[in-house]
Amino acid sequence: MRGGVRKLGRGAAAAGAVVTLGVAGWLTWLLPGPQIAAVVGVGAVDGVVSVHECHEGTDAEGYTTGTDCTGWYTPRRPGEAEREIVLATAAEDYRPGARVEVRTARGRAYELSGTAVANFGTGAGLLLVPFLTLSAWLTACARHGRVENGEGYFFAALAAMVAVLVLGMAAGALVGIGTFVF
Repeated sequence: MRGGVRKLGRGAAAAGAVVTLGVAGWLTWLLPGPQIAAVVGVGAVDGVVSVHECHEGTDAEGYTTGTDCTGWYTPRRPGEAEREIVLATAAEDYRPGARVEVRTARGRAYELSGTAVANFGTGAGLLLVPFLTLSAWLTACARHGRVENGEGYFFAALAAMVAVLVLGMAAGALVGIGTFVF
């Protein structure tokens, strides 16, 4: 009887680990996924933005997010209408009349910029760390057939969050230097 309960607990923990990873992947694609794909250049260029003006961009809480530019978007796809658009987290403070190739996501235009890579990469990493930690703990519980002490996993999650912040800023700085040089 006890062996059956132990197997059931192992199966539940293993299923929980798989479900946790699935939810993590789904949330990552749902929340920052489209913007990350647009920033790093997945797919063909969607169109060109003719910049009208650039200004300091802010998020919902009022924190600065880099340079945002407004301009007129001309799509490459036939049948899509031209419209006013925001070039979010632009690579530089463009002069009026500058033309920038962009990819679009959720009604905004994006280009490769260090600020955008740092913002969206850090956001995705901070979203993933708790789910990956929970999944690792559930996998350990399934492997050993009992509830494991989660203290080490908690401290590993804290260290991973610090690492995500450092790596996000480092990646943003490298991309910023790369876009400046090339």
